[in-house]
Amino acid sequence: MADHTVEVTIVTPDGSVYDRDDATMVIVKTGGGEMGILASHQPFVATLEIDAVRIQTGDKEDQVAVCGGFIEFSGNLATIVADSAETSKEIDIERAQNAKSRAEEHIKHAHEVHDADELSRAEVALKRAVNRLNISGK
Repeated sequence: MADHTVEVTIVTPDGSVYDRDDATMVIVKTGGGEMGILASHQPFVATLEIDAVRIQTGDKEDQVAVCGGFIEFSGNLATIVADSAETSKEIDIERAQNAKSRAEEHIKHAHEVHDADELSRAEVALKRAVNRLNISGK
């Protein structure tokens, strides 16, 4: 690995989802906001939001949908441990659209019956589905 690149590894409880050793920049959404990481960045650990992890290599950008987890960066190695993660190629668009529709129905129902717990769960499910659809390009 060259001194001006970052190695990126994304893992979930089910195993490795993404591995690349020539990224020029990694962009993540942490609990504190969006963060761009270049080679030789100060070491840190941060929680991740439901959002895209964007990995840039020259003119190309890969995107991985992550749902929670954390990132650790040290020694030009970005390790992302996510609750779940999918590359754009792995996303089942029909399944994500169905999940979005179900979440919207649950949100409507939660408002009707004034159920804060159901509303909270449905809002998270909607964020996950929308994130997956955004990554897939649909």
